[in-house]
Amino acid sequence: MTQGAAPTALVAGFLTHIEGGRRYSAHTVKAYERDLGQWLAFLTAHKGRAVTSKDLSELSGTDWRAWLADRRRDGAGPRTLQRALSAVRSFYAFVRARHGIDNAALALVEAPRAPRRLPRPVSEAAAKAMLDDAGTAHSEAWHGARDTAVLALLYGAGLRVSEALSLMGRDYPLADALRITGKGGRTRLVPVLRPVREVVDAYVTVCPFPLAADQPLFKGARGGALNARAVQRCVERMRGALGLPSTATPHALRHAFATHLLAGGGDLRAIQELLGHASLSTTQIYAEVDTARLLSVHAATHPRARRAAGG
Repeated sequence: MTQGAAPTALVAGFLTHIEGGRRYSAHTVKAYERDLGQWLAFLTAHKGRAVTSKDLSELSGTDWRAWLADRRRDGAGPRTLQRALSAVRSFYAFVRARHGIDNAALALVEAPRAPRRLPRPVSEAAAKAMLDDAGTAHSEAWHGARDTAVLALLYGAGLRVSEALSLMGRDYPLADALRITGKGGRTRLVPVLRPVREVVDAYVTVCPFPLAADQPLFKGARGGALNARAVQRCVERMRGALGLPSTATPHALRHAFATHLLAGGGDLRAIQELLGHASLSTTQIYAEVDTARLLSVHAATHPRARRAAGG
């Protein structure tokens, strides 16, 4: 075991590792930093002193339960606790490999179960309306062309916002298939339909900034990298203009990509590969969405269902 290494320094090393070596997204790194910081703050208060690396290896089941109970008192729900516990487990995997620090009691800690929430994709009509409207919101034509291109990649290729914004000048012109590195450093090939390539071409044609190989493909107003918040603001504006619900978000377009493929007869395993999911069980939730949609249509349109509702 590494002697004398402060837990805060170990956490800093872990965060550097997942950001650089494992290429986790900035959002995930920030969430892990917050969860691990809260955990160390609890341990300091719980022990009544600064914790050491030796303490990390000697935490008991009682200590772990006290931590989870403390988070619950602060209002953390099952999903938040699951994420926090995942962050701690990942941290221990790192310090076990690098510093020989392990904790046997952690393996016995069970994550709380969270209710399974179905994704909320936008409809085909809503997705089309969003793509049509994205180009009309700005006084600068190239801003609209850019927003249309980004949303087309979310809906037409199933990319995450972070994946679309990570495309570089060297990736243009877009090939028939893109090699995308997603969550957990997993790499996948994503087919890019001609209509999607065409709207990206239209954006590049009108973009006033030069396209350098080592610079982001999608530019902000001043030529720097476009950020995810700008994409979110674009969709927020469209929700009001198009009368869409609050669940119509950029990520809902990725959900729609999967759900509409499945509804059209797409193979679940193929959709798993296209989305970059590590587990098929993550993708199977889209089958539940499609079943829920069919049941809703049946309840709303079948004569017997309507008769029952009317008494």
